[in-house]
Amino acid sequence: MSALLIKLRPTGPWRIGPDSGDRDRVDRIYHSDSLYSAVSGAMAGLGELDAWLDATARATAEPAVRFSSCFPFYGETLYVVPPRNVWPPPASPKVRFKGARFVPIKVVEQLISGRALAEDNWAIDGASECLISGGAQGPFRVNVRSNAAVDRNGESVAPHSTACLEFTPGGGLWLIASFADDAARERWNGPLKGALRLLADSGFGGGRSRGWGRSEMPEIIEGELPQLLLNTGENSDGYWMLSVFHPAASDSIDWQHGNYSLTTRGGRIDNHGHEKKATRMLTEGSVIVSASAPVGAVSDVAPEDFAHPVYRSGFALAIPIPLIPYNSSIPRNAAPTTRSA
Repeated sequence: MSALLIKLRPTGPWRIGPDSGDRDRVDRIYHSDSLYSAVSGAMAGLGELDAWLDATARATAEPAVRFSSCFPFYGETLYVVPPRNVWPPPASPKVRFKGARFVPIKVVEQLISGRALAEDNWAIDGASECLISGGAQGPFRVNVRSNAAVDRNGESVAPHSTACLEFTPGGGLWLIASFADDAARERWNGPLKGALRLLADSGFGGGRSRGWGRSEMPEIIEGELPQLLLNTGENSDGYWMLSVFHPAASDSIDWQHGNYSLTTRGGRIDNHGHEKKATRMLTEGSVIVSASAPVGAVSDVAPEDFAHPVYRSGFALAIPIPLIPYNSSIPRNAAPTTRSA
């Protein structure tokens, strides 16, 4: 499957609103549904919105383009939410592995091949919740910045605090955009790169009016999935989610097996402030069992009597992996644990 690996190197703070909406908290993942909304807004600025929606949200078959969520990187190390069927590894007296929300891609490849981690080589960076190798830095830290709203007459001041991500030099966020086929790549490769460049200049997430969410021009690497990220080998009988996922009625998923968790996605509509309808979705890192590659669906989350549809993308960007790691002592016909919340 043709895909783009995109690296964003922030030039200032980023504000990724948490599901709770609290100002003094910030999420560490820019989720795929928010990314889809941002790209759709940029497509509107490029005069491509109707064609883009027809090819994705309103498509009757597989969408032309799907997105992963945005995960951190530092230097050449890409971090990701690991597959729930291999993480955390067995408890260690030296490293609290379950405290890591993100791990390097090479660690995922090591775990799905059935190889153990060398405990002495790793530590948890508390600020970013990344599993880092000895001597490395985390890709970002969380900071809370104080602000004050002043009325036009200067008679009243309303102080408030807002949490944001501040990135380490060499740190940033990466994502994957995959194309359904060669025709989709031919049609949308150019507009997608243009939309990402526009967003790098105008900003992602919250606080854009103060210059937050901007980045250098994206670094874009073209290739094929899953080879762009890792070698998953043969006998890949599960699907590892790199996006949030809302199943379509046509997705044939075995919910009795796999290892997954759920979240409720909400939010507000830009420029209006209206609350979107809530949607239950599988989280990044979930591993599911499906008869074929999951596709997912888009939900109209506009409030009642709103002027137009508001789409939340639940399309799956999933990597095939083995449910039971290669070389594992667990029999390959053993049923994996199912986790849901």
